Amino acid sequence: MRKQKNILMLVFVVAICSLTGCSGIARKAVMTTPAKVGYQTSVHKDLLSLPKPKRKIVVAVYKFRDQTGQYKPNPNATTFSTAVTQGATSMLIKALEDSGWFIPVEREGLANLLTERKIIRGTRENHNGKHKKTEHMPDLPPLLYASVALEGGVIAYETNIVTGGLGARYFGIGGSSQIRKDKVTVYLRSVSIKNGSILNTVSTNKTILSREVDFGVYRFISYKRLLEIETGLSTNEPTQMCVLEAIEKAVVGMVIEGIENKAWELENPEDFNSPVIQQYLQERNGVEKAIRFDRDGNVVHGDDAA
Repeated sequence: MRKQKNILMLVFVVAICSLTGCSGIARKAVMTTPAKVGYQTSVHKDLLSLPKPKRKIVVAVYKFRDQTGQYKPNPNATTFSTAVTQGATSMLIKALEDSGWFIPVEREGLANLLTERKIIRGTRENHNGKHKKTEHMPDLPPLLYASVALEGGVIAYETNIVTGGLGARYFGIGGSSQIRKDKVTVYLRSVSIKNGSILNTVSTNKTILSREVDFGVYRFISYKRLLEIETGLSTNEPTQMCVLEAIEKAVVGMVIEGIENKAWELENPEDFNSPVIQQYLQERNGVEKAIRFDRDGNVVHGDDAA
């Protein structure tokens, strides 16, 4: 009997410790925090590590939108909240700026831009009409036009790709763990404004992981005395952050594949041997060693590279 009570006391202490630990994590999760500058994904470092271009490319992004048409699942009520963020265009423009390869021009809010320019022209014409003897105000410079347009979007959001769990309970004491994996897929293509040809197309995907762990005790410790303890914790990767990571990976791939097919050039051709480019080519081709180039852009074979 004493041994059983000791075991129950030990279980009680462990459960209290678990409950305290989970409550501490939960307390930190609900605490207010100050605003932070940006969010850096695991791909952001590769984006910043891209070698310098021979010249930056002016690109236009009219709309990079959610093409899945999916809404968040809700078994209890109808919801019009989308499963995928609607701010993918802003994410793409930021990724293009961070890469150091592109000069994005405003096209999503082009109507607002043109309206504001009309207001400026009207104000200047009014000023010049009233002050004919004074120096006229200069005309507005022309808008910067793009040589490349970027198209595509979030084309798939697959839910419950993998679901599973594990649980065990013995004499009213036990716990369980559940996992779920979703996947978001992004397509990005570059189009030549000059002739409308597709320069390159890149596809990336990111897995979204959700996990739940719980522990519970349900046991009579003596006559008419019931011990019941429950604790748990769940974690979910934010969908919008996964979309951002997939977009940044697509920009990295588009830059590298554009270099490879001569759509644009490196400032130094030998930079094609940089780790970020070689790592991407190995991942894409599934080979142990990627193609290497010399300063003149010629392929360097294994023996010559040594």
